Amino acid sequence: MITIAIITHNRLHLLRRCVDDVVRRASEKTREVVIWNNASTDGTKAYLDVLDDPRFRIVHHPENIGVNAYAHAFALATQPYLIELDDDVIEAPKRWDEDLLDAFIRIPMMGYLSAALADDPKDSQAQYMKYLRTKRNAYARREVNGVAILEGPVGGGCTMTSRELYERIGGFRQNPKLAFWREDAAYVRDVHRLGYSSAVLEDLVVWHAGGVYYSDVSEAKMEKLSSCAGRRCRKERSSTRTSSCASIRCG
Repeated sequence: MITIAIITHNRLHLLRRCVDDVVRRASEKTREVVIWNNASTDGTKAYLDVLDDPRFRIVHHPENIGVNAYAHAFALATQPYLIELDDDVIEAPKRWDEDLLDAFIRIPMMGYLSAALADDPKDSQAQYMKYLRTKRNAYARREVNGVAILEGPVGGGCTMTSRELYERIGGFRQNPKLAFWREDAAYVRDVHRLGYSSAVLEDLVVWHAGGVYYSDVSEAKMEKLSSCAGRRCRKERSSTRTSSCASIRCG
């Protein structure tokens, strides 16, 4: 019933945890796992080549195409439900995929349903979502058919959509200029455009080990961050006539 897609680049220490403590804790409802290796040089290829799970389909790509690889990975999927899983999600409860699927099916017009992130002070994404929830009141808690959800900003760390909706939308978009960009945000906009909703599943918590504490930033991602910061600096200078850009951040 479920295809999980993972893209990875030079984060073997995290990918091992993702496979052992997330993917292998999934239920029998996950029938396919596509792992897309974006030209890793750290031993990832050798590790993937000896995985013996028959559900796994491994793709070694000669170039790091970043999150644009999700569109290619999901093009290989054959199951009716799709999970976008970051390689730095390193822990999940047993049968977590079943919980996500059950909630997704029970909520009418759900288009993009994410697991909640554990409150790790070293994980930049978890802390940003906590800030949005506690300081900006960006999430509205609801219960739908017995499922508690938080409606608000949703990322693609561990998130389900349906194949039917994915194909109606046209899949994840690709960016010809950037390897790393907000492909999940673009998909959410398309989900909402068709009248579907996006939310966080409150009672399913996974550990996301994101940020520089857990892994180095790839060269491709640094190029994206530098380009984004440069654009924001130019905008800041033109609007405020100030030359200081030291505090500008992007991501």
